[in-house]
Amino acid sequence: MKEIQDFAQTLFDNVENVIIGKRPNLELLVVSLLCEGHTLLEDVPGVGKTMLARAFAVSLGIQFKRLQCTPDLLPNDVTGVSIFDQQKQGFTFVPGPVFSNILLADEINRATPRTQSALLEAMGERQVTVDGVTHQLERPFFVLATQNPVEYEGTFPLPEAQLDRFFMKLSLGYLDEASESQMLLNLGRDHPIESLQQVVDGNDLPQLARQVWDVHVDDTVRDYIVRLAFATRRHKDLILGASPRGSHALYRGIQAYAAVQGRDFTLPDDVKKLAPAILSHRCLIHPESALRGHTNAGILKEIMADTPLDIGELE
Repeated sequence: MKEIQDFAQTLFDNVENVIIGKRPNLELLVVSLLCEGHTLLEDVPGVGKTMLARAFAVSLGIQFKRLQCTPDLLPNDVTGVSIFDQQKQGFTFVPGPVFSNILLADEINRATPRTQSALLEAMGERQVTVDGVTHQLERPFFVLATQNPVEYEGTFPLPEAQLDRFFMKLSLGYLDEASESQMLLNLGRDHPIESLQQVVDGNDLPQLARQVWDVHVDDTVRDYIVRLAFATRRHKDLILGASPRGSHALYRGIQAYAAVQGRDFTLPDDVKKLAPAILSHRCLIHPESALRGHTNAGILKEIMADTPLDIGELE
């Protein structure tokens, strides 16, 4: 796992020239990349969500496109459109921004459900179908979507099917005082993103993703993941629990996290570390429970506290 650890460490060090004080979030985002998963960044404006996506794209040296989601955005604005070519006397497909390695869907909840659904096939199957013709997307392909949780006017909440296609959901949060002071110093002249350089080859990600499969997951850890998933499906405050896609994402996620830490085996603590980011957004809370102040994160924390880890008998 040394190759993956070195890859991740080099990436962290470079991105932290732009995004400081957020190493835990950077680790989780790299886990998502190594699992070829998509990430939803939900937070208030101005905490660096868009800059984080740009910094990763530059550091990886892969194609990056940004899509600003608005209510008048159409599906063809995302996937592409077939136009009539008079010289060829036929239709030619013009690819949309989804044909990139990293697609930043900024303020995704401002797009209409019709446009949001244009990303479903791309995120789930890495292909898009336009006018009956299927076009494959190149690997690596990642969607980094952002949304603002405190604005509701003019927004369209993501449906459960769309949320389930996001490998994880992250929140950057505000900086601490020391980090914010350092940020102001760093921004005293040119923005650090302007001088950021590629440090790793992002095209190696599919190969590294295959190496992640070799990380050992003990039967007790696998059973622990399954018990957590089933506990979310049985919880009285949840209408909808984590899907099998969610438990598989958690299984793959702990393998990638262990590899980033330089280990070829997983630990129960890896499950506890990644479960909030991977499972909580896949759960749907009862409206009555939400009115009583319960949240997905709080319910999942309660489930993890109540779900035992069965390590068997010691010989």
